[in-house]
Amino acid sequence: MTAVLAVATLLMTAGCSSDDGGSPGGGESTAPGSTASGASPTRQAADDAPPAKGSVKVLRTVAEGLETPWGLAPLPDGDLLVSSRDEATLTRVDGETGKKTEVGEVPGVSPAGEGGLMGLALSPDYASDHMVYAYFTSASDNRIVRMLYDEQKPSGAQLGAPDTIFRGIPKGFVHNGGRIAFGPDKMLYAGTGESGDTGLSQDKESPGGKILRLTPEGEPAPGNPFPDSPVYSYGHRNVQGLAWDTKQRLFASEFGQDTWDELNAIKPGDNYGWPQAEGRSDDAAFHNPIAQWGTDDASPSGIAYAEGSIWMAGLKGQRLWRIPLKGTEASADPQAFLEGEYGRLRTVVSAGGGKLWLMTSETDGRGSPEGGDDRILEVQVS
Repeated sequence: MTAVLAVATLLMTAGCSSDDGGSPGGGESTAPGSTASGASPTRQAADDAPPAKGSVKVLRTVAEGLETPWGLAPLPDGDLLVSSRDEATLTRVDGETGKKTEVGEVPGVSPAGEGGLMGLALSPDYASDHMVYAYFTSASDNRIVRMLYDEQKPSGAQLGAPDTIFRGIPKGFVHNGGRIAFGPDKMLYAGTGESGDTGLSQDKESPGGKILRLTPEGEPAPGNPFPDSPVYSYGHRNVQGLAWDTKQRLFASEFGQDTWDELNAIKPGDNYGWPQAEGRSDDAAFHNPIAQWGTDDASPSGIAYAEGSIWMAGLKGQRLWRIPLKGTEASADPQAFLEGEYGRLRTVVSAGGGKLWLMTSETDGRGSPEGGDDRILEVQVS
């Protein structure tokens, strides 16, 4: 794998594959209200870069025996809520002992290919409303729902009926997107795919191949770049990673087709090029990635921010990538960790204190599961 740092933009020249590792087919990032309180414009423009080289230490295996895990949402008490893509269930994992308790099954999920029950997010007001948001593939589309999680009810029957807040995201056997997250502005962001219909990515009337920004009720969020539209950015192929840095700037990972996977700094209203561009382009109409990888080395799903870097889970690449940041640029070559040690890596979530929750994806039909798969790991990073 060869890496070069050219100008302020990083290019990785190694070979990569599309999406979850199957066959092909498939400026400044400023969210509204994102200016950090008390920070001077000069300080914001000149972020301190982390060391060029970091480290990763796996502290423990938190849980084993998970079936097609996809989304992971840390609960306030330190436990973890995990979605099963193919079984359409939510499972609570004890953050200390790893004990697994089924919360309930989400009705209406239609798993197939890369689709099923995917991303999870807790309401910004979870302490008072106990609402869990989920992104899933139905018989007709991809949609986002919210459900009451009542811990007082018996195990397996703790989920209320899903309330669909957004529907009509195109579905396909591949490229269903699926990551959702509440931003620092308490708006709901969703990474979607173009479902294999590449023209949808450039169609601002379609929610496919986009990053969407919604209110918690599923309406287009105030301040979106296009009037009365949920679209926040477009020209994406298949976004499955969303994370914000400490300055509230949004970053997103994206699957390439045959050549380049991407990490992008997201600017509202910008066009990220697909299908006209895969990876860097000389066309000024397209926002270039801050880092790119050959598809054999990445096929990125989830990302998280910790210790001044974006940490990116690689599926086909079977490794955890560290991308150190200076502002919205990569400040040094990305580093790869855990290469091949735990297989396909699906989801990574900040656990605070320089730690991450890292979840594998060997049981998704494209891995080679061994005893104990799939797993959640607790990882210390720097």
